[in-house]
Order: sequence, then C-alpha cells, then structure tokens
Amino acid sequence: MANTTSAKKRVRRDARKTDINASRRSRIRTFIKKVEAAIDAGDKDGASAALKAAQPELMRGVTRGVYKKNTASRKISRLSQQIKAIG
Repeated sequence: MANTTSAKKRVRRDARKTDINASRRSRIRTFIKKVEAAIDAGDKDGASAALKAAQPELMRGVTRGVYKKNTASRKISRLSQQIKAIG
C-alpha cells in the first residue's frame, strides 16, 4: 500500500483516470458496434454513415491516449474494407 502522500495521490489519480479511460473505450466500442451491425445487415449507406461518425471518436481516443494511432487507423481501415465489400 502507498505510504507517502504523493503515492496516495497517484493511487487516487490512477483510479480516476482508469474510470475515465474505460468510459472512453466503451463509447468508442459502441460506435464500432454500430458500424459492424450495419455491415452485418448489408446496409452500405448506413454503415458508411456510422463509420463517418465513428472515425472522429476513434481519433479522439488517440489524442486522449486510449488507443495508439496505428490501432485506430487499422480499425478504420478494416471497417472501410468491409463496407466496400458489401457493394
């Protein structure tokens, strides 16, 4: 257990950041699931619109440090490939 005042503060701050990052990650996953649901339904226009909404969320996750840049780019690329394959 943390003994010093600064170490106790780090524990509190880490717990708060963990909750915030989990919330952000969950929000991004929800956007991705909407895209995947539209892809599964075969709705190309809906999937494109959902991807257009998901891209800024993914990149916002990158700037906030939730995802790495290449991870977000890979996810966007794979989703767009799947959308392209629908048509």
